[in-house]
Amino acid sequence: MDLLSPRPSVGQIKPYRPARPPRDGRRWIDLSLTHNPLGPSPLALDAYCEAATRIHCYPDWDQEPLRHAIARRHSIDADRIVCTAGSEELIHLVAQAFAGPGDEVLCHERGYRGFLKAIRATGATAVVAAERDMVVDVEAMIDRASERTKICFLANPNNPTGTYIPAEAVQRLRAGLPSNTLLVLDSAYADYCRLPDYSDGTEIVENSDNVLLIRTFSKMHGLAGLRVGWGYGPATVIEAVNAIRGAFNVSLPAQLTAAAALSDAEHEEATFAHNAQWLPWLSRELERVGLRVYPSVCNFVLARVPTDPSLGIQAVIDHLARRGILVKPVTEYGLSDCLRITIGREEENKALVAALAEILG
Repeated sequence: MDLLSPRPSVGQIKPYRPARPPRDGRRWIDLSLTHNPLGPSPLALDAYCEAATRIHCYPDWDQEPLRHAIARRHSIDADRIVCTAGSEELIHLVAQAFAGPGDEVLCHERGYRGFLKAIRATGATAVVAAERDMVVDVEAMIDRASERTKICFLANPNNPTGTYIPAEAVQRLRAGLPSNTLLVLDSAYADYCRLPDYSDGTEIVENSDNVLLIRTFSKMHGLAGLRVGWGYGPATVIEAVNAIRGAFNVSLPAQLTAAAALSDAEHEEATFAHNAQWLPWLSRELERVGLRVYPSVCNFVLARVPTDPSLGIQAVIDHLARRGILVKPVTEYGLSDCLRITIGREEENKALVAALAEILG
């Protein structure tokens, strides 16, 4: 008898394995995950504590209070919003709803790896467009699209490169795709990019019938542990996602805490100001000790370790670990000599630079 086995495309998926500090009692500096170094808003913490008294209740299946809080904050239509257990779940739900075996799904070379995982889980074929020096190449993506392309995933800004493309280029991409292709804009890091030519894509959604915007509460709002994401798109797309998502997919504490986080503009500004101060500082200091740092508009940097036969990237990672510091290797992106480093608190950033200076001279 043949053993039960999943579809072949599932076998191509490698489980996510984040860096994890040894349980040795030491206090570790974790710069491997892109969390908010300032933590969540005090208003969010108050809401979370209050929600603890109600965890015997099921969450609002319709997510109405949270959807309306998002709608007020971003001046958009609450009926065209859906909330999910992190933006990762929404990526999977969209892929599941609109693609399957025989279909193609387009993404970019060093785009967020969650895209490929979602594509392969559906059995669809991933089509990958090349980038230019870590930046999305819109023309390359348009060239790779066809009538079989059901979805086009674009991370803007992108993880792990930290780069972005302007709103004009996103519009050009949408116009160049087949009319039956759903353009999914993953704008998880949009809160950190306030450049005049950047847009999270809200106005593209409102002027199109084939664009979905994805956002998250994990970064700026500091709620990564609660897993809350949301999408804004055409009614048909939102209806499809609602049809297949779990009825209670976003927990009661997550919904109440996320809604409260949206009301704390002071915490958002403090988070933005912290990143605006320490992102350029860390970039300069990493360059000073010998790393190549790619320009970033996010809360992390991508840094390339210099080529040295006597010093491989694993030696750098191991040295940092001995100093109690975790960073993220990005080998799965074809960047075997690069590290993604999150912007931490002042003392964490300085400890990282000091540790790198020890080994890089």
